This record gives sequence, C-alpha cells and structure tokens, in this order.
Amino acid sequence: MEITAASQKKMIRGWAMYDWANSAYNLVITSTIFPVYYDALTAVKGADGAVISRQVNLWGWHVESGALYNYAISLAYLVIAVLSPILSSIADGRGNKKRFLKFFCYTGALACCLLYFFTKERLVLGLGACIIAAIGYCGSLVFYNAYLPEIAPVELQDKVSAKGFAYGYIGSVLLQIVCFVLVLVKPFGMSDGLAARLSFLLVGLWWLGFAQITFKALPGKVKGISKKVTLWNNGLKELKKVLAEVRTMPVLKRYLTAFFFYSMGVQTVMIAATLFGSQELGLSATQLISCILIIQLVAIGGAQLMAWLSGKYGNIKVLLCVVLVWIGICVLAYFIQTALGFYIVATLVGIVMGGIQALSRSTYSKFMPATKDTASYFSLYDVTEKNAIVLGTFSFGFVQQLTGSMRYSVVALALFFMIGLSVLWTIRKKSATAAI
Repeated sequence: MEITAASQKKMIRGWAMYDWANSAYNLVITSTIFPVYYDALTAVKGADGAVISRQVNLWGWHVESGALYNYAISLAYLVIAVLSPILSSIADGRGNKKRFLKFFCYTGALACCLLYFFTKERLVLGLGACIIAAIGYCGSLVFYNAYLPEIAPVELQDKVSAKGFAYGYIGSVLLQIVCFVLVLVKPFGMSDGLAARLSFLLVGLWWLGFAQITFKALPGKVKGISKKVTLWNNGLKELKKVLAEVRTMPVLKRYLTAFFFYSMGVQTVMIAATLFGSQELGLSATQLISCILIIQLVAIGGAQLMAWLSGKYGNIKVLLCVVLVWIGICVLAYFIQTALGFYIVATLVGIVMGGIQALSRSTYSKFMPATKDTASYFSLYDVTEKNAIVLGTFSFGFVQQLTGSMRYSVVALALFFMIGLSVLWTIRKKSATAAI
C-alpha cells in the first residue's frame, strides 16, 4: 500500500507517542521518585534522625546502597546488551519488529506495577522488579528506534527523532507532576511510602495505555519475509552479516566508538543524578524532584534547538560542542556544594540531555547504509549504548565504593566524555561524511 503524506504524518505521530508512553519510566523510576524512595528505604538513621550509614546487607554482602543500585542497573543493561542483537536479527528476518516491541513494553510496564509491593522488607523484590523494568524499557527501544529510518526520509530524521524526545519529555512531565502531587500532598491520609509506590503503579499503567496508540499506528509484520528464522540459524547469520558490513564502514565504526564513550557519561549522569543530590548534597525529596522536573522541561527546548543547529551547522559539529558542555557539567558537579549549584548544573544538563540523545540517534541513522535490516543495525547502536551504560554505571558505583564519594565518580565520567570528544574530532577532520 502506498504511503501518503497524511498516513506518514499519522505514523510519525504514533511512533513518537511511544516516547510519551515509556519516558514516564525514565523520569519517575530512573531519575526521581524511585531513587529517592530507595535511598530513604536503605538509609540507617540515628536517634536524632540523621543518616549514619547507607550500608546494605544483601545476603551477607555489605555494600553502599548507591553502589548496589548502580550495580543492579548495570546488570539490567548487560542482559539486554546480550539479548538485543540476536532478537533484532530475528525480528528483521521475520519482519515482526512490532511483536518484540510489544513484548518488552509489556514486560517493563508490568515490572513497574510490581514495584508497588516494594518495601523495606522486600529489597530483593524491589531490585528485581527494577532490573526487569530496565530490561523492558531498553529492549523495547531497540525495536522502536529501528522504525526511524522506515517512517522518515533522511532529510527529516533529525526533526522526527527530536519530535520523539520532545513527546517523551512532555508526557513524562505530565505524569511526574501527578506523582509529585501524590508524594507531597499524600491525599486520603496515605503515607510517604504508599504515595511513592502508587506512583510506580501509575507509571506502569501509563506506559501500557499510551503504547497502544503506537501499536495501532506502526506497520505490523512485513509480507514476504521468511517465518523460519530462529536463533540457531538465520538469526545469528543475520547478525554476523551486519557486523561484517559495519567493519567495512570506517566512519560508522568511528562514530559508534565516540558514541560509546560519551554515552558512558550521559546515561550515567541521568541515572545517578538524584542519588548524587541526596547523598552528596543532602537535598530533600521535594528539591530533587523539582530539579529533575526543571531538567525535563528545559530538555524539550534543548532537543528542538539541537535539531535546528544540526540543520545549520551539521551533526558532528553540534555533537562536538554538546560533548564539550557535558565535560563542563562534570567539572561543575565535582565542585558544587549547594542546592543552587545543583539547580544550575541541572539546567545545563536539561539543555544538552535531549539534544545529544536525539542527535545521536538521527546521526547514526544517517550514517547507516540503505538496508532492510534496520532492527539489526539499530541493535548495534543500542548494544553500544547499553554496554556504555553497563561500564558507566558500574565504574560510577565502583569508584564510589572505593572512595566513599560520588564526586570522584564524576571525575571518571569527565574522562569518558573527553575520549568521546577526541574520536568525534577525528570524524570531523578525516571524513567528508562529517558534513552530516
């Protein structure tokens, strides 16, 4: 069936709605209410109410709660990094990306609902559900991102990618405000813990509900594709073929290397920011949630700004500037001592956070060859990002465990950004394709 301008517009809108649906997880679970709730649950307080320890005893293993949280996130991303290349190659072979998108969506959303039962006595359940939710979130993005080159021509991909992130920021902020009111007002006499756990349940329901718009809008199974693709035959062969193709593309390989290193910093900052504010600066839950809301609101404009700048100056030049800003953010984060300093850094993060994510995705899409194996190619992109998160969050937690301070962990992130910057610079200098 021929795709008309009207049907393409509807498809793009439906695609972007998945960002609206699942970004609530990223904001409420990854960045705000869950980390605050987890920190309050695992903190040991003295008679005067002051925190005297954040050591957690997990099956006889004594570990800092912040480090344990980062280790749990690392495990989730490691699982999806192993699974997604194989699953995406099967999805390309069978032409059923939507089925995998649905599976991971439902898995992640239901795990968020399960967090409603997370209490101090159920630490393992809480961490387990957190890991499964992260797997669902990341797994679904492999197949969601793979639709980008199919629904938008190259000249529109920057704008469409930014549109997805903008939808995500708007949708997540709306639900965050509802959850924020729940935690602050605590209607019907509910406790702090119940208000937080109800927020987790709302995230799961929000994710499930709005994802139906995406599932209705996106094309389903591609006709004429073999139904006999399995893990043990065509699935791995497809992956091997894509890897062999990428080895012959020096610019794409170099870009993935740069993306790997700066993503170690970007994604870890997003995951660890709330715990940093709580444990290093002693900020209250209200201050932290307000701050993350500022990040999300600023990020809406940031994603659109980066899309406009990339059209004017080229993707690689803009990425270079954005990574430089991230290095400055890490330097500032190491020295800040006050809530005001945290708000200033948060505003800067908001400006570049959405921009670097949207621009990274569309830049990769532009560097890709013309191919029907979009899920397999985007699985490499997602695996690169997931492995970056595994190493980024693990190193962040490990440095904190060694030094007892997250400030030294931030220094490690600055080094990752510097490496990414240097590789991006070689793309700009040595490749004509860097005009992208």
